[in-house]
Amino acid sequence: MKHPSTKVLRRAVLLLLLTFSLATNAPAQQDVQRFVCEQMERYPQSRLLDLYKSCFQDYMGAEHLVQDTASVLRYLRTELASVSLSDLLPHYYEPCGTGGNYVRVSLRAVLEGRISIDQLADAFIRSANCPRPSVEDWRERWHNIVEIIDAMHLGLPHYADDRQLIDSVLASGRYALSHSPDYREAYHPHYRIVERGIFERELLPLISP
Repeated sequence: MKHPSTKVLRRAVLLLLLTFSLATNAPAQQDVQRFVCEQMERYPQSRLLDLYKSCFQDYMGAEHLVQDTASVLRYLRTELASVSLSDLLPHYYEPCGTGGNYVRVSLRAVLEGRISIDQLADAFIRSANCPRPSVEDWRERWHNIVEIIDAMHLGLPHYADDRQLIDSVLASGRYALSHSPDYREAYHPHYRIVERGIFERELLPLISP
């Protein structure tokens, strides 16, 4: 019996890996629809920019690698001094996007003494420096996501303009965008992104003992 050559086996393995990679990079339609429905129910003033931001945070984590840890603490202290509990939504945390790979930890958790500013800063810094996929991988994943959102016909305000802005940012090799002005005015988002494993091991037991 003739056995396949090493080259043929290698090609078959590469094909399987490519197929697996493409499959895992395309989120399930029901997961996207569930995420969108939950987002719009909780934050009805959301625009496409806000759906996009939650999804890229879920896939890519924080917007930038962190090298200057002192500035992270300094900025966090400044932000905490500028907000009050009445500015913040009632929850302490929420998962990002369709997979919940990262968690938004509200500054409410610090203001109410559930966790310390140093604990949040440290978790954020380590999460920001976690390995992340390439922008090309994210661009492909977002195209899969937005096709599903398109088909939902949500009637979101400024949809075409937001979609064009997102496409132009991705085409330039970048991916990070801010919340929409509508979202910021309605919900006053103040949080830090933490990788789910770090959050569940270190912060969640303190926030929800």
